[in-house]
Amino acid sequence: MAAFTVNDTLVKIALRELPLFQLVAIRGALATLLVYGLARHLGALHLNFSRHDKWLVSIRCVAELSATFFFLTALKNMPLANVTAVLQVLPLTVTLGAVLFFSEHIGWRRIMAIVVGFMGMLLIVRPGPDGFSVYAIYALLAVVSVTIRDLITRRMSPQVPSLVVTLATSLSISVAAGLVSMFEGWVNLSGGNAVLVASAAVFVLIGYLCSVMVMREGEVGFIAPFRYSSLIWALGLGWVVFGEWPDAVTLFGAGLVVAAGLFTLFRERTTQGAP
Repeated sequence: MAAFTVNDTLVKIALRELPLFQLVAIRGALATLLVYGLARHLGALHLNFSRHDKWLVSIRCVAELSATFFFLTALKNMPLANVTAVLQVLPLTVTLGAVLFFSEHIGWRRIMAIVVGFMGMLLIVRPGPDGFSVYAIYALLAVVSVTIRDLITRRMSPQVPSLVVTLATSLSISVAAGLVSMFEGWVNLSGGNAVLVASAAVFVLIGYLCSVMVMREGEVGFIAPFRYSSLIWALGLGWVVFGEWPDAVTLFGAGLVVAAGLFTLFRERTTQGAP
């Protein structure tokens, strides 16, 4: 979540001068090269898995492509805090999807912790009527896409290397964005923008890889609340990069979010995996 939030910040800055699909294509190409080099170095570049898993990887790429388009469009046109606020429904949607489709169980204590975290998120951003524009709907569509992506990742067998999934995702996004960018038009990259895009590629690579590995190893109901940590990173980056400092109500909301996440972690350890 830290890597994704840093990437979001860098991308939002770069989008002031760069077209959306040009940025996504360049960032995706750089990330693809990095993933390919890492996969070759670790000997993880193989497709020795079932046709069913290959279909799941393909569907996951489509979901990731959809999420990238909707999220970055919203990010370009909305304040970072507003977009982050909308995305905080992800722990709820992922957990609900796991319960409905995978028959996973979570206890009432963790349910209450998620609710408290959601209340804290509302205190942080306090979205008003102005926040629900067409771009807020784009952010909600990104939530749907990411939920599908994460649930599909859970259905993959252990034989599918995480780096192959990451490489397929990065490559598909880069190619699709490159094709669309031919109709959007390109602008010359300045030195500063080149550094921003290259840095974003590194951070999005870290985020992709970690998200694939964690969704394949952990229980969804336990993993999902950790998405709330993006609010904490957004608060820090908002202060450092944009010179924004939250008021007392926002800080109280952040405290609720952190407390909810820590309580969920405590419950998981004390019950040793029981709901």
